[in-house]
Formats: sequence, C-alpha cells, structure tokens
Amino acid sequence: MTHNGTQKMNQPLNQVRCIVNTCEYYGQGNHCLASKIEVQPQNAQNSDQTACATFMPKG
Repeated sequence: MTHNGTQKMNQPLNQVRCIVNTCEYYGQGNHCLASKIEVQPQNAQNSDQTACATFMPKG
C-alpha cells in the first residue's frame, strides 16, 4: 500500500517511535513501518505545532 509515495515496510524505521495505533503504518511495539515520514508544518515553533503528514488511517 502506498500513500503520497510512502510504502509500508516489513521493518521499522530505526529510532522512530510511534504510538498512533490507528495509523496504517503503525507497527506492534510502537514502531513506524512507513518507508519515510514527513513532519509538518515548516517554521513550527514547538512540538505542539507539528504533525505527521505521513499518517494514514488504518483500513
């Protein structure tokens, strides 16, 4: 499955922790299985202003 050019991988991204278990790319043990991630927006000032643009709802 792909979304914005991102593929779901068999192995997690090294050192990327994700706890959003409703995402298609979520892997058991709080891992991200996306081939790449994009965090937005540009010029954010703190973590509250950021979001994972790679998120895709399961199903």
